[in-house]
Parts: sequence; structure tokens; C-alpha cells
Amino acid sequence: MQMNSPSRSTATTASVRSTIRLTRRGRLVLIATGAVVAGAAVAVPLLLLGGEEARPTSLVIPEGWRASQVYRAVDKALALPPGTTRKSLAKARLKLPSDAGGNPEGYLFPATYPLGGKATPERLLTAMVDTADKKFNGAPVTAGARRNAMNAYQAVTVASIVQAEAADEADMGKVARVILNRLERGMPLQMDSTLNYALNRSTLRATVKDTRIDSPYNSYQRMGLPPTPIDNPGEAAMRAAISPAPGDWLYFVTVKPGDTRFTADYREHQRNVEEFNRQQRSASATAR
Repeated sequence: MQMNSPSRSTATTASVRSTIRLTRRGRLVLIATGAVVAGAAVAVPLLLLGGEEARPTSLVIPEGWRASQVYRAVDKALALPPGTTRKSLAKARLKLPSDAGGNPEGYLFPATYPLGGKATPERLLTAMVDTADKKFNGAPVTAGARRNAMNAYQAVTVASIVQAEAADEADMGKVARVILNRLERGMPLQMDSTLNYALNRSTLRATVKDTRIDSPYNSYQRMGLPPTPIDNPGEAAMRAAISPAPGDWLYFVTVKPGDTRFTADYREHQRNVEEFNRQQRSASATAR
């Protein structure tokens, strides 16, 4: 994280441990456990039982997965060659906002989707986008976006950053307020999560070299919001985007789990970042 960054110094990483269990009826059920947010390069694995491949009965899309992760998960769940779902976008005829330009990022709504015998990539993607349309394009979201000088697509973009940056749901409203405060003041967002998206990775830190990359998702160099959402946010992140917590904060950093500090004072933020760095060095030394 750069010293002038408002972010918590990470687009949080986590992993999904996917297992199966037999219900009393002997059917296979996909169980997703663990905290999952944007940036983790995780795909749903093929399920095995007794040495044979078994197709799951449902597909879990966690909050914060990127579209690329969703495509890989669908390919795996349907036992299709890698890249099949991405190629199916043209045939899916998804009902996306005009601002999206055909890119479904942000609208592959995180939920559990059944995998019946007729499941195809096109049908699954359509179900995800139709669900997002119901969740994100209603009157409350439209009105909330307008209150914050945005349209619905921009609100989804803010929600996607909130989903990537917030340490937990309790912080989402404050993270959203930092984003809006910086936009209102004409400040670059300087969010590490947007750099991670541009570089197709997830990391705890952004280097000075990273902040100089030529990308519309480089919120250190470019003003305003990125051109698209950077992941697929859930309802909590969207609520935060349209109804952010009141406050004057411009910076935040997660010093350690459960301790995210928000401030409007740059010098205080620098002190918080130094403490974060000390925590990281200590953790690294302990792990050796």
C-alpha cells in the first residue's frame, strides 16, 4: 500500500474449500465453506466420490468473485472445456445495462444456482444477470444512487470496490463513504483493489511500480470510478454504496484483523499505515 492510499492495503484474499457430503437421500451436495471475497483465483473443483467424477447439484457463486472466476466455476461444474463459458457470452443475450457495453462484470449475482439436467453456461449466466437486475435496478437502488449523484451502474461499480476493500460487512458503509468523499473532492480513489483487477491478481500490497501501470483501472493515476465494476458484489455492499455511513473520512487501512481505521487526517493515516507495516513485518518474522 502506498502511503497516500486510502485503501486497507489489500483486496482481501481468501479461499474456498469445496467439499461434498451425502445427504440422507444419498444425493451429492456442494458445500462451500470459508470467507470468500474478490481476488482469490478459485474455481469450483470437479467433485469426486469413489474415484468417479460426480456433477454437483448446485453452483455457489460467492460475493466478490470476478467474472473470470465465475466462468471457470461454471466450466468446472458442468465439466466443460476451459473457456467454454466465456465464449458463450455472445449467445447468452444477457440483459445488461447499456453502460456495461456487454461486459457482465458486476451483474453475475452471487447466489446458489441449481444445476439441473438442462443447465448450460448460457442459462446459468442469464439466471445470474436476471437476479442482479431484480436486486440492483429497483426503485430503492435507483433513488439511492441518485442521492449520491450516480446512476445504478455507477452504484454497482462502487459496491464492487466496497466488496473488495471492506474487511467485513460492518466496515462497508464507511468504505463507501470514503469512496464518495474522494469523488466529491476530485481526489483519485487510490484503491489497491482496482490495481489488482487490472493486473488480474490479488495481493496485500501495491508497489510504486504497480501504481504507474497504464490502465483505466489504475485509480492512482486515473480520476473517477473505473470503467466497470471490479467484481460481483452482494446486497450488503450495494446497500453500503447507496446508503453510506455519515463521516468525513478520506483514508482507511486495516492494521490487523478487526482493526480498520478510518480518518480524514493524512498524518494520522500515515501513522496507521506505519503500524500496519510493523504488523506485517512481525507476522513475516514469526512465519520464518
